[in-house]
Amino acid sequence: MNALAGRGVKHNPQTPSLQMTDVAVAYAAGLQEVSLGSGGNGRVYALQEISFTAQKGERIAVVGPNGAGKSTLFKLIVGTVKPSLGQVQIFGHGPDGHICIGYVPQRNEIDWSFPVTVEDVVMMGRVGQIGLFRWPRRADWEVVRTSLARVSATHLAKKQIGELSGGQQQRIFIARALAQEAELLLLDEPLNGLDVPSQQAIFDVLDGLRPDGVTVLVATHDLQLAADRFDKIMLLNHRIVAFAEPTAVLTSDNLLQAYGGHMHHLPNSEENILVDDCCGHDHH
Repeated sequence: MNALAGRGVKHNPQTPSLQMTDVAVAYAAGLQEVSLGSGGNGRVYALQEISFTAQKGERIAVVGPNGAGKSTLFKLIVGTVKPSLGQVQIFGHGPDGHICIGYVPQRNEIDWSFPVTVEDVVMMGRVGQIGLFRWPRRADWEVVRTSLARVSATHLAKKQIGELSGGQQQRIFIARALAQEAELLLLDEPLNGLDVPSQQAIFDVLDGLRPDGVTVLVATHDLQLAADRFDKIMLLNHRIVAFAEPTAVLTSDNLLQAYGGHMHHLPNSEENILVDDCCGHDHH
């Protein structure tokens, strides 16, 4: 039974931030659009045999072809998708009851027309700390102001969230996670459609989280960015192909196993090119 102290699940300091053991997510065949073949008994797997550990403060890139299960992996961690097999543990307990998990979904999953200001969005991160149906106190608004300052967005506080650029919107949702006091932060394709300065602004914010020991998982299609900016890379295609430091993961054999026919060898070159036809991305 989960031990509760105040609000949310009490963490066991001796356990990793995140641990998955032999996790699978299965659907009845034909009910979901998942590309992995039948696993027997008429079941189709979106994810299978997922086992890994993420330690406090690590920054991990989750990469793989379109439809590989990256979003499903994140929803397992948040608890909105339940595993068919195996175990998911956040600081020693199941996902339910935690208020420490900050999740930023893909931008196309958010209703940007919703009439809410930036500071109200960030205050939503305080709900777990305040409790439902309770009014924010002065201290909660101070946390909101501090969180906006940390993502260099104080000047945006009164703007409607839909008025912002894509990079600004991503920073606001990270501010919401800061206001939430998140210790595990999940960003699903946060860099899609952003120019280089906007991407750099996101990484400046993530760099600022390192002293706090926040564990960060980012789903991305950009292999070069994953190699340059992350402590570890998880190469995923319904199963974990490799999970280690970038140089150990981004080998030709691993990439061929993950991307299959989407990887093409460049003539007269030692390099390969990855073509993700579903998303229009090319990766060298």
